[in-house]
Amino acid sequence: MLASRNHSTDHAVESRNMEGRTQTVTRALLRVVYAARSTPRSKAGWGVGVALLFCIAVNCGRGPVGEPVTLTFIHQRSANFPFQQEYERELQQFTKETGIRVKFLPHPEITSAQMELWRKLLAAGPAGADVYSIDVIWPGLLSEYFIDLKPYFTNELSAYFPAILSSYFVGDKLVAIPYGPDIGLFFYRTDLLEKYGYRAPPATWSELETMAARIQSGERAQGRKNFWGYVWQGAPMEALTCDALEWQASEGGGRIVEADQTISVNNPQAIRSWQRAAHWVGSISPPSVTSFNEEDTLNVWLDGDAAFMRTWPPAYGISQVSSSQVRNKFNVALLPGGRAGQFGTLGGIALAVSRSSAHPREALELVRFFARRDVELQRSQAIGEAPVRSELYELPELLAANPQFALLGRAFGSAAVSRPSNVTGKKYEEVSDAYQRAVNSVLTHQKTAPDAAAALERELVRITGFKTGPPPSLSGRLAREGH
Repeated sequence: MLASRNHSTDHAVESRNMEGRTQTVTRALLRVVYAARSTPRSKAGWGVGVALLFCIAVNCGRGPVGEPVTLTFIHQRSANFPFQQEYERELQQFTKETGIRVKFLPHPEITSAQMELWRKLLAAGPAGADVYSIDVIWPGLLSEYFIDLKPYFTNELSAYFPAILSSYFVGDKLVAIPYGPDIGLFFYRTDLLEKYGYRAPPATWSELETMAARIQSGERAQGRKNFWGYVWQGAPMEALTCDALEWQASEGGGRIVEADQTISVNNPQAIRSWQRAAHWVGSISPPSVTSFNEEDTLNVWLDGDAAFMRTWPPAYGISQVSSSQVRNKFNVALLPGGRAGQFGTLGGIALAVSRSSAHPREALELVRFFARRDVELQRSQAIGEAPVRSELYELPELLAANPQFALLGRAFGSAAVSRPSNVTGKKYEEVSDAYQRAVNSVLTHQKTAPDAAAALERELVRITGFKTGPPPSLSGRLAREGH
């Protein structure tokens, strides 16, 4: 008995030592990743470095042969509270049910740095992670590294919103299983709408301009000099791609590059939508909005200095914290629209299994566990994460705790528009960067909208080699894509 206890103690000590070595190595990897962003490196040298570090990190964590399998999992939200607590609870349940252990790998918080790390880990083969969370715009960039999940999830796919599911297909290959979807939404101050005699939030961009200007003028007349009608994301970053796509899609201006590889950005509808947004700058939106990211926008909103805001669903919970100046004074709606309707850009993440995983069966079990209906429902109830299954949005108990889900269900069902990430594949980052810069140049009055659209069209032809043409009918296109 004493020998058994000593063996258990020794094993516990060794496990802690292994864990410490793993953390040290993975922290070292992150330092290498950040250094690589500013230091020239050969691809071969970098690959060897990643492989060596992760061979040490992963193997140290798995212990002697015969012990339970330990999967490595890299997840963009694993370090974010309260996601961290919920994921830890779920993983404890998974280990209890299967005997399979799971270890999170550390990662940077900035999305561009995450993509860089993900690529290096995937290129490292078995030395990388087993399961990866990926952004909705990453399947076309990374599809070669992941197994096709369609054969393993045939029975579940019909339960998902078609618009969400289609974003993770590259051709006939299902690169990842949706998990934690997002969509662009419109936040509005219910107290201010009532104060100024409005019964509902604006349904069109024209109504937004009128209402935002009136509320802004009224609030400033009462001494709130820093108050603005509408805040959004105008910096030349991925968020601007999302915002501007919503503007032009709602006017029938296409989705930058269409599913048939037609570059459709240079058209009157898209041009008019950019011109309208440029008019907002300095009138109903701060002059500095052209440098705003999501955090900047949210800060203005939380301070109570805006009537309307465009952002993502997680801002709902943040807006209800005790320090928020808009707590219990707001609601959400679909974004205003134009002649083609109201649309929000689809966001979110999904779970993918590495083709190089040493434990593909166990990795599939982990993805299947996270995608299970009961687990998804518990997660939505615990932390308010939007579910992927459409039928969950009809559950009274879930809607009672998350009233914004009623709107999200409508948005995912009929108002989602996707960025052209899958059709442009590995060129998407260049396409999006060119689009952001073009739109921002209009917002900052460096270029006229017609000139910017024409120049962007030429640049996208150079990047992709695709043809140019007018955008198709938006309703017809969404029908063909399964929305």
